[in-house]
Amino acid sequence: MKIRSPIVSVLGHVDHGKTTLLDYIRGSTIADKEAGGITQHIGATEIPNDTIEDICGNFISKLAIKDLIPGLFFIDTPGHAAFTSLRKRGGALADLAVLIVDINDGFKPQTFEALNILKMYKTPFIVVANKIDMIFGWESHENASFKESFNQQAQSVKQELENKVYEIVGTLYKEGFQSERFDRVSNFASQISIIPISAKSGEGIIEVLAMLLGLAQEYLTEQLEIHEDAPAKGTVLEIKEETGLGMTIDAIIYDGVLRTNDELALMSSSNEVLTTNIRSILRPLPLEEMRDSKKKFKKVDEVVAAAGIKIAAPNLDDVVSGSPLRVVNEEEDVKEEILKEIEDITIDTEDEGILVKADTLGSLEAIVKLLKELNIPIRSADIGDVNRRDIINSSIALEEDDAHGAIIAFNVGVHPNSLEDLNKSDVHLFEGDVIYQIIEEYEEWIKQKEEAKKKAFYDAIVKPAKFMVLPKLIFRQSKPAIVGIESLSGTLKQGQKLVNKNGEIVGSIASMEDKGETLPDITRGQRVAMAIKDAIVGKHFEEGDELFVDVPEKHYKFIEREFKDKLTEDEFETLYEFLEIKRKQEPDWGRFGLFE
Repeated sequence: MKIRSPIVSVLGHVDHGKTTLLDYIRGSTIADKEAGGITQHIGATEIPNDTIEDICGNFISKLAIKDLIPGLFFIDTPGHAAFTSLRKRGGALADLAVLIVDINDGFKPQTFEALNILKMYKTPFIVVANKIDMIFGWESHENASFKESFNQQAQSVKQELENKVYEIVGTLYKEGFQSERFDRVSNFASQISIIPISAKSGEGIIEVLAMLLGLAQEYLTEQLEIHEDAPAKGTVLEIKEETGLGMTIDAIIYDGVLRTNDELALMSSSNEVLTTNIRSILRPLPLEEMRDSKKKFKKVDEVVAAAGIKIAAPNLDDVVSGSPLRVVNEEEDVKEEILKEIEDITIDTEDEGILVKADTLGSLEAIVKLLKELNIPIRSADIGDVNRRDIINSSIALEEDDAHGAIIAFNVGVHPNSLEDLNKSDVHLFEGDVIYQIIEEYEEWIKQKEEAKKKAFYDAIVKPAKFMVLPKLIFRQSKPAIVGIESLSGTLKQGQKLVNKNGEIVGSIASMEDKGETLPDITRGQRVAMAIKDAIVGKHFEEGDELFVDVPEKHYKFIEREFKDKLTEDEFETLYEFLEIKRKQEPDWGRFGLFE
C-alpha cells in the first residue's frame, strides 16, 4: 500500500483570487526559490512534501506534522464547476478544498454555491480570506507568513482585519459551520480554519500549505491509501484535439497504475460505455525543456496515482468530460461498474417531475442530490444540450402537472434544431452556471404559480358580505324585486345567493346599476339599484333590512383553514353574524371553525 498526495481543489466566487492563488502556488516565486521542486501535471500541480517543508520552515514543526503525506496535488482548474465535474464513485474527486473569499467583499453567490457543494460532499476545507493587501493601511511583506506580516501592521489595521475575519465567522455560522482564525482554532475536526492571505504578495501562503498538509495527515491518511499495482481509476477532465496526436483526453488518475497499451473503459455522450486502447501516455515537459525542444509533452510508459496526464487513443470523440476512467481487467467488470455509476445518478422513469440537463456526470449528481433534498421530483436527468425529445417529454409532464413543465439546464445550451420547438411550447427553461441560483429561480417560479392558483381559488370562493335595503327606495316588489341598497361590508357580486336575518333564502343578485351603468360587483359604501331574482319585498324582507350573501359551508371551511388572514375587519365581523344566523337553523353548521 502507498499513500498518495491529497487532491486539492480551489473554489470561490469569480474575481476573489482563485487563479491568482493557484498561479502563486505553482509560480515563479516558489519555483525559483526552491530550485524547481514543483511538478507540472496535466490539469494539476504537485508540490512535494520536501518543497513544502522548505517553504514553510518552522511553521511545519510547530504543527507537529509527521512525514506521512508525499505532498499536495492541486487541481489547476479552479472553481465550483470543476469541483462538481471531477468526481469519483461515491463522492468528489477532491480530498481537500480551499474556499477562497475576498476579505473585503465577503460571501457572494458562487461562494455560497461552493460552500453548499462542500457541505453536500462532506469535503474537509479551509477558508482563505484573500486580498489582505487591499485593507486600508496594510503594509505588504512579500512571501512572509501571515503572523509575521500581521505583527508588523498598525493597531488600527489589525483591528480592521479582525472585524473582517469575524464577518466571515458570522456568515459561516449562519451556514452551519463553526470557524475561527487558523491560529486560534482549538479543534481542527469541528472548526473551519480561516487563513488571511494575499495571493498577490504571497503573505499567508506558508500557512495555507502547512494547514492543508496538516489536515491531510491528521484526517485523510486512510482515505489516501492506494494500490499502486492495481488497474488505474480516474476522471476525465477534458477532450481536445492535439496537433500530431489527434483526439486526446486529459485525465486525473486517483488510484492504481496506468500503462501504455492498457484498455480503457469510458462513458460516451449517449450514457453508454466505450472501450479503447491507449496509444500514448503524455506528461507536460518542464518549462525550460518545452522552450528548448518546442514540444509540450513527453511520453511515459506508466503513471501511478495521483497524476494528471494526457492520453492519446482511438475513438475518443464521443467521450464526455467528467466521465469515469477505468482500466479493463479480468478481475472486475469495469463496464458494469461505469454503467452502475451512471444509473446511480441519471434518472429516466415514467414518474412525474421536471427534466434536468447538465454538462458532466458530476454536475448532474450535484443537481440531482439537491433537488432530492428539496423534494422536487425528477422525471429525467441526463447529460448534454436540451434537445427535441427533452422538450416533448417536458410538454407531457406539463400536461400532467404545470409545475413539472420545466427543464433545469446547468452549463448546457439548447440544441439549435430544438430552439423553435422550445419557443412554441409552454415549457419553462431555467439555465445558468450557478446551480443554486437556477434552482432558486425554479422555486420562485413554483411559488408564483402557487400564489396565482391560490388567488384564483380565493377569488372563486364566496366570501362574507352584507347590504342594507334603503328605506323608500323600493322600485319593484317582485319578478325581480328592484331596490336601492347600500353595501355595508365585503364585495357583492352578480349571481350571489342571499339570505335574510332568519337564515331564509331570499333569492340571488340578478344585476346592479348605478346611473345607468351595470356593475358586476360593488364594495363597501357604494349605493346602487339592485335587482334580486325570486325575491318578494314584504314577504322575504322589508325596507331597512340587512341581507347577507349566503356563504356555503364548504367555502366557510376553506376560508377558516387557508384564507382567514385575508379577510378585512368588516368581512370578519359579517362572517361572525352570518355564522350566528346559520347556527340558529343548524347548530352544527361550520363547527370547529374560526369562532370555536
